[in-house]
Amino acid sequence: MKRWIWQQEGYPNFIYDVKKLEDLIQKISLEQGYLIALTQTMNNDNIIQRQFEALMSEAISTAAIEGEILNRDSVKASVQKKLGFKDTYYHKTEVATDNLVEILIDANTNYESNLSLERLFGWHNALFPKGYSGLVKINVAAFRGKETMQIVSGTAGNENVYYEAPPREILEDEMKRFLTWFNTTPPSLLKACIAHLWFVVIHPLDDGNGRIARAITDLVLSKIENSKISRLYSMSSAINSDRKGYYKALEYTTGYVKKTDNHLDITYWCEWFLSTLYTALLDTKNRLGYIVQKTKFWDKHKDSNLNARQIKVLNFILDIGVENFKGNLSKKKYMSIADTASTTASRDIAELLEFGCIRQIEGTSGRNVSYEIVLEE
Repeated sequence: MKRWIWQQEGYPNFIYDVKKLEDLIQKISLEQGYLIALTQTMNNDNIIQRQFEALMSEAISTAAIEGEILNRDSVKASVQKKLGFKDTYYHKTEVATDNLVEILIDANTNYESNLSLERLFGWHNALFPKGYSGLVKINVAAFRGKETMQIVSGTAGNENVYYEAPPREILEDEMKRFLTWFNTTPPSLLKACIAHLWFVVIHPLDDGNGRIARAITDLVLSKIENSKISRLYSMSSAINSDRKGYYKALEYTTGYVKKTDNHLDITYWCEWFLSTLYTALLDTKNRLGYIVQKTKFWDKHKDSNLNARQIKVLNFILDIGVENFKGNLSKKKYMSIADTASTTASRDIAELLEFGCIRQIEGTSGRNVSYEIVLEE
């Protein structure tokens, strides 16, 4: 029985319903354009800070999707080192984490270079520098072995095969066809969808196929955007937030879920992939919006003689977004954030009102009085 997508006649001539995808593609293109425009209003320090945060999130999330929990301090130190930050705690870096960050930077910056087997094997070697996945020795910088590659769950005797990859003897031809298509196909959102899926379908490596597929996705997106915004958002973070949806889309498309329509139809996968990318872009727009708000606020109040407590409280609210600060600012919340006494909080709040940093919310008074930050319209 021809169960898997690669066994179907006509593979890999995938088909998809363009009409179902048009709206999502248009929305994504608009958001990409919006982010490019937004970055032009930001100073370089803010852009670098957001790139730093996105790269950290990408590294942590792409590992988490595979069930690997990276040390956050190690990831932070590795990203700082790779981006050339000063005061990096190099003793906190780990070789495997350094290598993963290097792969992500390569995918996001060297997008003009062709994708070759040598480059993919280089990424694979970087992911598994000691030749082991956990306690299991694997083929590194080479195709997987002759054993049947299956994704299985369940106890012995009650295994459930979610996917079976093409046999070892056809991997060279499969990858040659994939790489030829990849290097001759112009960048597009649909190319990003197909490239990710197709690489996972081939599953050419013993381990790390998902992480490398996501790096390939970054490569395509960076090429589309000329890397102007691709390092400002994290696709893997959005995928990690919907891991069930990710695996459901793969299972539905690769053949685990029986379909009555054409087995080469990848519309479901494309819809999920594009929706997830759209979510990542919206999340980043919100985060960048907070940065712009914060920058404008401090530009206005740069000459205000604020103390450290006042700055801490204002930045706390601005960093998460004024609309996300639930219940508005009260004296009690001020005391908690600034870790200060009641009389000091009252004095600080009175000064902030005088400077025009905050205003009393209409209709509140006495013990229930609350305030909000005054933002530029």
